[in-house]
Amino acid sequence: MIIQFGVGPPGSRSRDPLELKDIFIAVKTTRKYHKSRLELLFQTWVSRAKEQTYIFTDGEDKELRKRAGANIINTNCSAAHTRQALCCKMSVEYDKFIESQKKWFCHMDDDNYVILPSLLRLLSSYHHSQDVYLGRPSLDHPIEAAERVKSDGSVSVKFWFATGGAGFCISRGLALKMSPWASLGNFISTAEKIRLPDDCTIGYIIEALLEVTLTHTHFFHSHLENLQKLPTDTVLDQVTLSYGGFENRRNVVSIKGGFSLAEDPSRFKTVHCLLYPDTDWCPKMNPRQKN
Repeated sequence: MIIQFGVGPPGSRSRDPLELKDIFIAVKTTRKYHKSRLELLFQTWVSRAKEQTYIFTDGEDKELRKRAGANIINTNCSAAHTRQALCCKMSVEYDKFIESQKKWFCHMDDDNYVILPSLLRLLSSYHHSQDVYLGRPSLDHPIEAAERVKSDGSVSVKFWFATGGAGFCISRGLALKMSPWASLGNFISTAEKIRLPDDCTIGYIIEALLEVTLTHTHFFHSHLENLQKLPTDTVLDQVTLSYGGFENRRNVVSIKGGFSLAEDPSRFKTVHCLLYPDTDWCPKMNPRQKN
C-alpha cells in the first residue's frame, strides 16, 4: 500500500509517495538481547516489515540467521555498551543504508515498537531529497561540545540531537551530505574527536557541521520518559513506543486490550493486536470489548 497523505512543512516540495520498501529500518541490538528483546520484535512489528528491517548486532547467532537471513548484520563491533562500540555499530548502519539506495534511514533500538502506518504518514510529509532530520531530544536544551573537527577544540559548539533510544529518521538527501564525516569509518573518527556517543555524533554532524536543524517531533518515545503519561487515545498515532527496563518495569504505555499486564508487560503485543487484529495469535474480540 502506498501512503500519500500528510501535509508537508512550509516551503516543502511535493509530498513523497512512500511504500515500506523505500525505508531502511535499522535496529541496533547486542547478542545478549537476541532472545529477550528481538523475539518480541519479530513476533510483532518486524513481522510486518521483514524485508525493510535490518538487525545490527555484535555476535553470530545461527537461529537468528535462519529467521532473518541477510537482514542480520554482524558488525563485529564490541558487545560492550561503550561510546566506541555504539559508534562502531552506527558507522555500519550508515554505510549499509547508503548502499541500499533507499529513500529514508530510520534508526531504532531493540526496545522500540515501530507503528509502521504512522512512520509512513510522517515521512510522506517530507521529500527524501530534502535535508530532513526527525527525532525527539532527550534533553530540554542543546548539548555543548568542544569543536575539534573545524578547530582545535578551544571553542565550543551547541547543537540538538535526537535520542537514539526513541529512534530517529534521516532523509537520503541529508545522509549523502554527511558522507565526509560518516562514511567508511569516518563516523568513528568524528565521534572520537568530539568524544560523544553515536546519537550525539549524528546530531553534531547534521546541526553543527551541515547546519541543518533537527525537526523536533513528539511521535518518538524512549523508556527515558514517563510513558504512562501518554494519552491512551493517542498511543496508536505515535511512531515509536518503548518500555521500562529492570529499574522501572512499570514504565509502559497505558493501553487496554486482549492481554493482561502480566501476559504482555511491554504492551507491545496489545498495541500490535489493536493495529493488526487479524494476527493469528491475537485474542479474538467482539466490537463491544474494544471500547
